Amino acid sequence: MTAITIAIVDDHPLFREGVSRSLSEIEDFVVVGEGASADDAATLAASQRPDVVLLDVSMPEGGIEAISEIVVRSPQTKVLMLTASEEVDPLVAALRRGAAGYVVKGIGSRGLAEAIRTVVGGSRFISPSMRAKVEKSLLDRPASLTARETEVIELVAEGLSNKHIGRRLNLQEKTIKHHMTEILSKLGASNRTEAAIRWRQGS
Repeated sequence: MTAITIAIVDDHPLFREGVSRSLSEIEDFVVVGEGASADDAATLAASQRPDVVLLDVSMPEGGIEAISEIVVRSPQTKVLMLTASEEVDPLVAALRRGAAGYVVKGIGSRGLAEAIRTVVGGSRFISPSMRAKVEKSLLDRPASLTARETEVIELVAEGLSNKHIGRRLNLQEKTIKHHMTEILSKLGASNRTEAAIRWRQGS
C-alpha cells in the first residue's frame, strides 16, 4: 500500500496538532510537515512535495493566496482547504485558483480521511453542506482571464512552449507556469491543449 503524504498548514497550533495526530493514526497516511503561514505552505510544497496540503483559508499572508504558489512549486500536490466558515465566495475563489476541494473544520477524522483520498484520487471534494451552493456559484460566475493571461493563452493556442512564451513576453518561465495554473483553473481544463481549445471556442 502506497502511503499518502500530507502537510498541514494552519495558524492554530492546537487544531493543527490535533489533525496531525488523528491523521498519523491512519495506516497509510504520513504527515510530512506542519506550518502556520502561507510562506510555510509554499516552503513545505517545494521541500516535501506532499500528495496533499491541508491549508487553512484564514491565516497569515492568506491561505487562498498561497494556492497558486503551492501548485507552481509542486504541481502534483493537491490543495484541500480547511475553513471554519461556510461563506461561499472565498471557497469559490480557492477552487478557481486550483484548490482540489475544501472541508469545514467540524468534520471528523473519518470524513477528513475520505476527503483526502478523494482529492488524491483526482476528484474534487466539497463538504456536503455547501456543495450545491458552491457548484451553483461556479456555474453562475464564470471566471474571466486577465489581460496577461489572455496574452499567454493566445500564444499557447499558437503552439508556443512556456519557455518561448516567456521570451516573447519578456517574462520568466516560472511566471508563465503560474499564469498557466490560473488559466487551467479558470477554464476548467486539465491541460494546455484543452485550455487552448476551450479558449478558441469561447469557453
